[in-house]
Amino acid sequence: MRNTLIASFVFVTFFASFAHSQTIDREALVKRHTPRYDAVSPTELPQVGNGEIAFGIDATGLQTFHGNIMSHWGWHSYPCPVEGGHDALKLENFDFHGRQIGLRTSDKGQERLYSWMRENPHRINLGRLRFLLKKEDQTIVVDPGDIKEILQELDIWSGIIESRYSIEGVPVEVTTCVAPESGALAVRVVSPLISSGRLQVELAFPYGYHGLTGADWTRPHAHRTVISAVRPNGRSFQREMDSTNIGVVWEWSSNAAFAETASHTYVLTPDHHTDHFEFTTCFSPEKPMETTPDFEMSLKTSQTHWLEFWRSGGAIDLSESTDARWKELERRIVLSQYLMAVNGAGSHPPQESGLFNNGWYGKFHLEMHWWHGTHYALWGRWPLFERSLHWYHEVLPKAEKLAESQGFKGARWPKMVGPDAEDSPSGIGPLLIWQQPNPIFYAELEYRLSPTTETLAKWSDIVQKSAEFMVDFAFFDVKTDRYVLGPPLKTVPENTDPKTTFNPTFELSYWRSGLRWAQQWRERQGLPREKHWDEVIEKLAELPQHEGAYLQQEGMTETFTRYRVGHPSLIGPGGMLPSDGTDPETVKRTVQKVWAAWDWNSCWGWDYPMIAMAAAKSGRRDIAIDVLLHPSETNAMNRTGLSLGGPFPYFPSNGGLLYAVALMAAGWDGAPDGIYAPGFPQDGSWKVRFEGLTPAP
Repeated sequence: MRNTLIASFVFVTFFASFAHSQTIDREALVKRHTPRYDAVSPTELPQVGNGEIAFGIDATGLQTFHGNIMSHWGWHSYPCPVEGGHDALKLENFDFHGRQIGLRTSDKGQERLYSWMRENPHRINLGRLRFLLKKEDQTIVVDPGDIKEILQELDIWSGIIESRYSIEGVPVEVTTCVAPESGALAVRVVSPLISSGRLQVELAFPYGYHGLTGADWTRPHAHRTVISAVRPNGRSFQREMDSTNIGVVWEWSSNAAFAETASHTYVLTPDHHTDHFEFTTCFSPEKPMETTPDFEMSLKTSQTHWLEFWRSGGAIDLSESTDARWKELERRIVLSQYLMAVNGAGSHPPQESGLFNNGWYGKFHLEMHWWHGTHYALWGRWPLFERSLHWYHEVLPKAEKLAESQGFKGARWPKMVGPDAEDSPSGIGPLLIWQQPNPIFYAELEYRLSPTTETLAKWSDIVQKSAEFMVDFAFFDVKTDRYVLGPPLKTVPENTDPKTTFNPTFELSYWRSGLRWAQQWRERQGLPREKHWDEVIEKLAELPQHEGAYLQQEGMTETFTRYRVGHPSLIGPGGMLPSDGTDPETVKRTVQKVWAAWDWNSCWGWDYPMIAMAAAKSGRRDIAIDVLLHPSETNAMNRTGLSLGGPFPYFPSNGGLLYAVALMAAGWDGAPDGIYAPGFPQDGSWKVRFEGLTPAP
C-alpha cells in the first residue's frame, strides 16, 4: 500500500527560460492566488491531503455541514446478489467482421447482477469530523446561516486552511492541515466557546455506499466499530463493513471527555478551563497506526512538504503580460497544480471527481488517466504519476484475459474499473478503444525522462501486450486493401451506433503513434521490428476528411453540423497526440472549423485544452488562448479551482490545462525553432516566464 508521501521530486529540468528572465519568485506566484471564502458552500470546499487521502473542509474548519473523507485505498463491496458473481453475467454478442465477440453491454434479464457489477467495488467516505457548535441557549447550530463573519483562507503554499467565523458574536478560529507521511488530519481550534462548554467535536462512521457521498448513514447495523485501544488522550477504532477493514486513531492534546453518543458516533468535549484544543485523526487500511503525529508536528511537516512541492518541478509566471486575462489563466494553472497533487497523485488511477466525492461509484476511467497524470511528466513531477502506474503491471494478466475472452491477442485495457480491474458493464465502456494506447504513451514519457535499460525492462511487457491487441483489433479489409478500426466500437464522443461506426480519426492516429512507439521500444531493446506491425502502420486507413477538414469518423460528413457536439476529438491528432497520419494544413483548417462551428455548451472540461494544443501546434496561438479561457459554463473553474466542465468536480479539466500550458510554453517535438513559448501569441501581449518544464511529444 502506497500510503507514504513522496517527499522529494526528481526530473526537475530548468528549461530555456533563464535565457529570457530571472528566476521566478515562486512564493509570490503561488500566494497571489490564495483562495478565500466568505460563505458556507457545498461546492467551494477547500481540501487538504497528501495525494492518497483528502479531506473536504467547509467554512467551519471541519465538516460541520459539508465535506468528505476519501482515499485511494478505501474501497467496499456489497455481497453479490447472484451466485457466480462476474462470471454469471451474460454477454451481448457483436459482429466483428464475421465472428462474434461478447461484451458486457446489456442488462436485459440480469438487472441485479449488472447493477451490482457497476456499483462494486465503490470508493467510500471514511467518516465525518464536525463541530457541534452550541448557541447561548445550548441548542446546536444546524443552520449554516448562523455561521457569521466568515473569513476562510486556503494557504496552498503550506497546505493549511485557516477558518475564522463567529457564533452569536463569539469568535472561532480553526487551523486545519494534513500530516503528509501519515495522512492524518490535524486541527487546532481557539474560541471562548470551548471554556463556556459550547463547542464539541464529533467523529462518526457511515456504512459504505456507491452513491455520490460514498456514505450511507441509515444502516448502523450493517457494520461494526470497535474501540480497539484506549490511549492517553486518545482512542483507536477498528472498522468492519463486509470484507472491508479500516483502522482509525483519534488523539487529542489536552483533557477532554470522550463519549459514545450513538452507534458509530463519538464526541469529545474539551476541558472548560481552556479556550484552545488540538486533535489529530488518522485513517489507515486494515488496522490503526501505532504512532501518529501531533498537531505541531503535522503543521510543520505540511509546511515542509508543500514548500518542497512548489520549489521543485515547473512554474509559469504570466504577470508581466499585457493581456488582461493573464491573471485568470495563471490562477487556474496554480490552483490546478495543488488540486491534482491532492486528488490525482495516489496509488490508483484517479476518479474524475478525485477524492472530492464519489462520481461513477468512485471507479476510475482509464481513458481519463491520460488527462489526470501526463502533465506530471512535463512539469518535472513524474513520481506523482508513477505512484498509480504500478497498477497496470499488477493487472496485466487480467487485461490479457479480457482480450483472450474476446478472441484477441495481447492485453485489452478496460474503460471503467476499480482496483480489481474488472471491466464494469455499460452500454458504452466495453466498446471504447481510445484508452488502449495510453500505457504505451506513459512508457514513452518515462523513457524520455529516464532513457535507461531499467525503464525499457519495466515497460516491456506492457508495451508489447498493448500493441499486440492493437494490431489484432485492426482488421484487414481485402476489398479496400487497408486495415480498419471497428465495428464494433464507440468513439471518443460516444454518440454513434457502435455496430456501424468505424475508422474514427482520433483512434486511427493514436493507433499509428502507439504502434510506432512500440516498434521503437523493440529496437531500443535490441529486438527486431515486428513485420506485421509495420504492415498495419503502413496500410492503416487514412484519417477521414471532407472539404479540407478532418471528420470525427469515416463517412460522418455532418461532423460540423449535426455532430458538432460533445468531444471534438477530431482535433486530438496533431494536438494532445503526435501528428501521426496527419497533414499540417488539414489540422489547421480543422482547428479553425471546430473553433467556428462547435457547440461549446456541449463540451466537457478537457475539450478546451485539447483544442488549445491543436491550435498552438498549428500556429493559431490566438485560438489556443481564447479557448483556454472560453466563457462557456463547461470551462468555468470556481474559487477553489474546481472545474464545472463535467460531473462536478471534473479534474481532467485541471490536468488537461496543465499539460496544454506546459506544451505551449516549453514546446513539443517539431516545434518551430527559435521561438520562445511557441504556443503563446507572439504579438507581445503575453510575457511568459517559465522554468522546470519539459517539451511534449
